Amino acid sequence: MLTRRNFLTSSLAASTALALTRAPALAADAAAPAKRKRLKLAVASYSYWHFRTAKVPIETVMDRAAELGVEGVDILHRQMDLGERAPLDAAGRAYLHKLKRHAFRNGLEICCVSTHQSFVQPDPQKLAAEVEHTNKCIELAYELGCPSIRINTGRWGTTRSFDELRKNRGIEPVLPGRTEDEGFKWCMDGIERCLPTAEKCGVILALENHWGLARTAAGLLHILGRIKSPWLGGLMDTGNFLDDTYAQLEAMAPHTIYVQAKTYHGGGEWYTLDLDYPRIAAILARANYTGWIGLEMEGKEDPNTAVPKSLETLRKAFG
Repeated sequence: MLTRRNFLTSSLAASTALALTRAPALAADAAAPAKRKRLKLAVASYSYWHFRTAKVPIETVMDRAAELGVEGVDILHRQMDLGERAPLDAAGRAYLHKLKRHAFRNGLEICCVSTHQSFVQPDPQKLAAEVEHTNKCIELAYELGCPSIRINTGRWGTTRSFDELRKNRGIEPVLPGRTEDEGFKWCMDGIERCLPTAEKCGVILALENHWGLARTAAGLLHILGRIKSPWLGGLMDTGNFLDDTYAQLEAMAPHTIYVQAKTYHGGGEWYTLDLDYPRIAAILARANYTGWIGLEMEGKEDPNTAVPKSLETLRKAFG
């Protein structure tokens, strides 16, 4: 006969058995949340200033970025109200802290400082000066609370005009009496001498596929493959591979720690590429890229109209 005690006992046993049956499935669900790549959008200050006009203040770029709803800004070093090669003194630090406060008040992160240097230097004193300059830029980023700087390999300098270099698709002759292998040696030496400062400050060096030795993915990967450091990675500029664009982007994608995405509204300042951003987004997704997508609008159109259109393109492509 079913008594009240028997009923409660059997009900409790049945409930316990059901819970134990469901527990592994619930635990598995909790342990495997839906995978979602974390990508953030930034605006590079370069989008508003292409070296051809009076400088657009960094604070103005920050205000625009905040209005457009992006998460970060990528600051071009040469665009700052700061002597590019001047020592980082008290006045310089005060200016940097002012920028950091302005970013914070706008709800922005300063995600990268884009610097310029050339490690392709046969003269040891000139190479030492480039190392000193880069170390100063690392400290500058540290003062801004910025976790990365863009660096370049540098180039041979045998083509004097930058417009001419662009016209020649970034290809220039090696210095007379020198070899490309020597150039790579000087470059890697320069980068390695900056890594202790990068580690001390907690600032990652992002080597761009820019002009010079990193004009091709092969050149960039040659360097990254020989310098093993968690404080060095690749910066993918989507507009700097002029030949076999997508194959080269695919090659460097697994080594990419930061992305600068070019657009060319109104026609490019130097050239125009018709970039397929859904395709680029797929390349980065296959490489499991997470991090920043920094817009570099390099077109001639007014940035006040071109930057919003560019961000819409990136938002659609990267979700």
